[in-house]
Amino acid sequence: MRHHASSAPPPASAQPSPPGARWAAVRHLVPYLWHYRVRVVGALLLLVAAKLANVGVPIVLKHIVDDLQLRPGDPRAVLVVPVALLLAYGALRISVSLFTELREVVFSRVTQGAVRRIALQVFEHLFSLSLHYHLQRQTGGMSRDIERGTRSISSLVSYTLYSILPTLVEMGLVIGILVVRYDWWFAGVALAALVLYIGFTVVVTEWRTGLRRTMNEQDSRANQRAVDALLNYETVKMFGNEAYEAQRYDENLQRWMHAAVRSQNSLSVLNLGQSVIIAGAVTLLVWRATVGVVDGRMSLGDLVLVNAFMIQLYAPLGFLGVVYRELRQALTDIERMFTILRQEREVADIAQAPALRVRGGAVRFEQVHFAYQPGHEVLKGLSFEIPAGSTVAVVGPSGAGKSTLSRLLFRFYDPQSGRILIDDQDIARVSQSSLRAALGLVPQDTVLFNDTIAYNIAYGRPDATPAQIGRALRAAQLEALIQRQPLGDQTQVGERGLKLSGGEKQRVAIARALLKEPALLIFDEATSQLDSANERAIQAEIREAARQRTTLIIAHRLSTVVDADQILVLADGRVQERGTHAELLAAGGLYARMWELQRQGDDADPPLPELARVA
Repeated sequence: MRHHASSAPPPASAQPSPPGARWAAVRHLVPYLWHYRVRVVGALLLLVAAKLANVGVPIVLKHIVDDLQLRPGDPRAVLVVPVALLLAYGALRISVSLFTELREVVFSRVTQGAVRRIALQVFEHLFSLSLHYHLQRQTGGMSRDIERGTRSISSLVSYTLYSILPTLVEMGLVIGILVVRYDWWFAGVALAALVLYIGFTVVVTEWRTGLRRTMNEQDSRANQRAVDALLNYETVKMFGNEAYEAQRYDENLQRWMHAAVRSQNSLSVLNLGQSVIIAGAVTLLVWRATVGVVDGRMSLGDLVLVNAFMIQLYAPLGFLGVVYRELRQALTDIERMFTILRQEREVADIAQAPALRVRGGAVRFEQVHFAYQPGHEVLKGLSFEIPAGSTVAVVGPSGAGKSTLSRLLFRFYDPQSGRILIDDQDIARVSQSSLRAALGLVPQDTVLFNDTIAYNIAYGRPDATPAQIGRALRAAQLEALIQRQPLGDQTQVGERGLKLSGGEKQRVAIARALLKEPALLIFDEATSQLDSANERAIQAEIREAARQRTTLIIAHRLSTVVDADQILVLADGRVQERGTHAELLAAGGLYARMWELQRQGDDADPPLPELARVA
């Protein structure tokens, strides 16, 4: 049987995996399959039944030929052949197809069920990993790893149950019959051909694996390049770099093409070698059977039997090369996917972590040190408190660590030292789900789902009623936007919300946070993209929402924080000043200078040397 290279790149790991790691993937996969143990055992019994019927066909055919040989030239020969043999021949032929199809019916739920359970587990696990992990990975490459892994589970199970096991069972039965009925020569040739075929296939496939790995590396890189460029569509168009991105994409495609051509050429070498081994073995066995017939040691039926056995073995044996290659690649891909599952959580709940019990929502940072990278500390022993029900604003220059506060509160990261407490409970010792249920965030960079405005607002509380969504929508000053749209709040926002302006996206984010009704509200530059009129309107709604709960406002625009109960000026990883708006202006320090610069229409940060003097 001729093997053909697929038009799509075959699965492969970007890095070679040791054999032990690949077989470890099988050990991880077995429990998912064994969940359907009754179906697995039933499918195996049907497999054996199908192969017994398949081996029985040449045996019955031998007896038919032998009966015909006894009456050469007699036109009534067919009439005297036992009807039972003819019926048995037809029954065995039908049984092969019947048992094979029943096996597939029984086992189909096993394969698809295992794929579903593993894919869901990987998806859930990815959301349990830290933000740091996701920032280090490229989404296009990771999604391709998962796609290949789940697809390879189907390939592995299908090849094992439908090709490898049937071939081994049939070869065992055939070699056993040859040993019992004929001399060792027949079994020896068949077994030697099998060993030679497998050895040749393994050696050549190992050589081809490097070529295929290179091909798939380039495929992944090209895919990552395409996804990255498309996600940054606006930036590409803004700078007129369509041709530049196409050139970079084509460079990866060219490298992939060269590797694919070499892989295809190596496939021809494998095909030719396998065909020579199989043809040689079949020729030797038929020649030996022919000599036996001439010598009178074998009948014509025996010759037909040996030839039929070899023809039956030829198809699965010829396919064994493809099976081995794909099985090896499938094991590698599955191992790569299970590597994601084995990825340790940098931010994990302690054992039996209790739920956060929110009483008033008081927040306290105690000597918090944090660095995204070793040696580059962002927060340097930061300490401050937000009393329950109060509004605290944090201001400061870009890079001072303001947005880091919200990431630490949500436990996207854990500090290297120090504690963060909510109502005197260390957030590192409560469940993350309960912590995040108590927090509501309006981020500076709002990313929306490619769905309707209503869907994106309701994401804050999926079980919210239309009336609750409407109140949140009005609170965020979105009525004018909704009224302008023919479909109202059912208007699609586009990929990442590209159909909305920056200010409109921020209003949707504010509505989403208000709908959640959290105990602690965090506004991270929440009005940075709004015009003055909308900003004043939304500030009134923010003040109203803040009366009911603890609020942290992270801002660069100082006009948005003048009503805060307390303002913290963050610089160089520490709180440099604190007080009310009036107190900080009277102090004449960093805040007062920033206020004066912004009053003059200059939103730039104070020069770093000046900050250093304040520190």
